[in-house]
Amino acid sequence: MLSYILRRLLLLFPTLIGITIVTFCAMALSPGGIKGVIEAHEGTVDPRARVAIREFLTKKYGLDKPLPVQYLMWLNKVSPVGRKSAGTGFPEAWPVGFKVPDMGESIESRRPVLDLIAESLPTTLLLQAISLPIMLSISMLSGISAAKNRGGIADIGGGSILLGLWSVPQIWAGVLLVGFLANKEYLHMFPASGLHDLRADEMNFLPVFYPVFSRGWLLDALWHLVLPIVTLTYASFAFTSKLTRGSMLENISADYVRTARAKGVSSNAVLYRHVFRNALLPLITYCGLLIPSLIGGSIIVEKLFDIPGMGKLDVDAVFNKDRELVLSTTLVASLLGLISFLIADIAYAIADPRVSFEGNAS
Repeated sequence: MLSYILRRLLLLFPTLIGITIVTFCAMALSPGGIKGVIEAHEGTVDPRARVAIREFLTKKYGLDKPLPVQYLMWLNKVSPVGRKSAGTGFPEAWPVGFKVPDMGESIESRRPVLDLIAESLPTTLLLQAISLPIMLSISMLSGISAAKNRGGIADIGGGSILLGLWSVPQIWAGVLLVGFLANKEYLHMFPASGLHDLRADEMNFLPVFYPVFSRGWLLDALWHLVLPIVTLTYASFAFTSKLTRGSMLENISADYVRTARAKGVSSNAVLYRHVFRNALLPLITYCGLLIPSLIGGSIIVEKLFDIPGMGKLDVDAVFNKDRELVLSTTLVASLLGLISFLIADIAYAIADPRVSFEGNAS
């Protein structure tokens, strides 16, 4: 298992390089490219300074060099391994040492890309940390209930409702939620955008022993997240529920279940201790694919609800043709997705000890 994990970690690097190459080429071949963005910004600069600025940016981004050289220049900055730089703490005799990755500077905001990602990534991770447990718990409970009552009202009715939800496009559902539940002309039950109210620091919902929470920031943030979380999770209920139901039914008819029942084991013990554990295996595989899809879905949700997360940051960077920012956000999102695949593989082996990644059945 350890050797498998090491192999997967080593494969992360060529995979990430391949993803960034495709992204870099797409940005370079887009109309105008980075040169067009620089020329557009030059209109706001004193004409006497344009030549100096253009020469500086051309040297900084290697715009006078071929595309492969430009990519290697960016990769060298982002790579955490390189020549010793000031402040690394490595002796001067060491030619190579770890350095803080330099993801460049955003052309649009003129701020370091690493600072922008550090500000927006926690918001996106918060969305995933809330939506994933909600989605899995509701889906698993509905799938188990449908398997226990196969052909009944809970099975047919619940499956039809979830399938109907799955058929609604995510962006349309978000617009409807904002239009009816956040619009002042209708129910106006939830805020339409952002993460906090401007007067959140004046709210006193929680005890005073925790000053940050006592000012209402926690409950106010949760209240703002209701509509984004619903928009992000509802479409995943149907597939996960159907997957749970099918896996449960497949295991319920297995020989070991009949043996357990013949020995006098209670129905709930058979269902949750034996059937459900084996039914988890397809769900673990699906969860490895689900986390990247939620990250992709957060792009729509964050843009629609004006949430300052990685999704909104990436969309704005694409529209502004901010090459450094697009490459860095793609790199971070890809890294999170690949790590989720690795965690799913490890969880698969933990759930079923018979699974071996070493090439031999154990």
